[in-house]
Amino acid sequence: MQLSIVGSGYVGTTIAACFAEVGHDVVNVDIDEDIVATLNDGDAPIHEPGLDDLVAEHAGDRLRATTDYGAVRDTDATFLALPTPSEDDGHIDLSIMKAGARSLGAALAEKDGHHLVVTKSTVVPTTTEEVIAPILEEESGKTLGEDVDVGMNPEFLREGSAVEDFLSPDKVVLGSETERAAETLRDVFDPLVARADDPPVVETGVAEAEMIKYANNGFLAAKISLANDIANICKEYGIDSEEVLSAIGLDHRIGSAFLGAGVGWGGSCFPKDVAAIIAAARDVGYDPAMLEAAVEVNDRQPVRLLGRLREHLDPDGARVAVLGLAFKPGTDDVRNSRAIPLVEALLDANADVVGYDPVATENFREKYPEIEYADSAGEALYGADAALVVTDWPAFADLDAEFDAMATPVVVDGRRIVTRREGIVYESLV
Repeated sequence: MQLSIVGSGYVGTTIAACFAEVGHDVVNVDIDEDIVATLNDGDAPIHEPGLDDLVAEHAGDRLRATTDYGAVRDTDATFLALPTPSEDDGHIDLSIMKAGARSLGAALAEKDGHHLVVTKSTVVPTTTEEVIAPILEEESGKTLGEDVDVGMNPEFLREGSAVEDFLSPDKVVLGSETERAAETLRDVFDPLVARADDPPVVETGVAEAEMIKYANNGFLAAKISLANDIANICKEYGIDSEEVLSAIGLDHRIGSAFLGAGVGWGGSCFPKDVAAIIAAARDVGYDPAMLEAAVEVNDRQPVRLLGRLREHLDPDGARVAVLGLAFKPGTDDVRNSRAIPLVEALLDANADVVGYDPVATENFREKYPEIEYADSAGEALYGADAALVVTDWPAFADLDAEFDAMATPVVVDGRRIVTRREGIVYESLV
């Protein structure tokens, strides 16, 4: 099929390259000329394992990029993969989505035949039908359900494994309101489903598909926060929380995934999505107490980590190494990283902060140019009074002699990845 993807960010670039991989002809539409040029040169504009290879393989063949919205007229379906950032009150900002829908609608005004517009961005229930669809109708002059249809296909991509997640999905969710839209979505995803050994395909309504994404992330965020709450209690009793959580994970009703206790969840999805569905629930008169509690527990974890540090030294004037700046290993994304509240608290306490991350240093430097950055974990630890382990990069598990170069080897581990040994004062968060 001929597909167009509006937006060449994290999701847009990944799904474009993966759709090309399963045999579709794909064009990315983006207003950023540098990103368009990067894609057409065969390079990925973001750091994601496996993505560089796919873009390099398909660029100039089944994958191309352009700034011209007119390219959508030569395609059968368009996926809107545009940012929906959080507003201060938790609601999502739809301004970029609306602008994209207007440009798309104007381009479709000159297209003959049917076209399917699929929301790929994460939006609260009813957004596609009540916000996006009317814009498309107004700008295109076409009738919804006749000349143009809308659909919803939520993404479940984890940063650091997005390519694998797309090509080997746990499930595929296809939201539509007409049989023609449903049939087009099946045609788009049939090659992926066949290649991925027939994962479950959920065909549902558009609003239901929108809600599935929020329910998915809300549940996972709450599961992590509950694991952290249990681990915090274990810590107060001197109980090994890993043994406890590992044991309950053997219960098939619970499962072992997302029971890793630590300094909390961050990134571009969980914080934004949980805040958005909380705000949306309040808008319709419901108090989402469980989700609110999940956020409260998560926000408390960095504070507790700093509290563990204070048990061993006063950060005022101390040189503190922060190991891990990305919100999770395998990505250079620092959005809502747990390092952010820790660095801010350390600066407020007048600490001398030195940060290190294998790939996210430059992104973090844009936010905090005032702190020092090291080129290796060993360099960050050299002469430090304390170290905070924030991101569970596998390389941090191999640190050993590097701790001997610290001025006072106090290690507070927010991810329980460092091995406790003689010669360092080791404190885990949970």
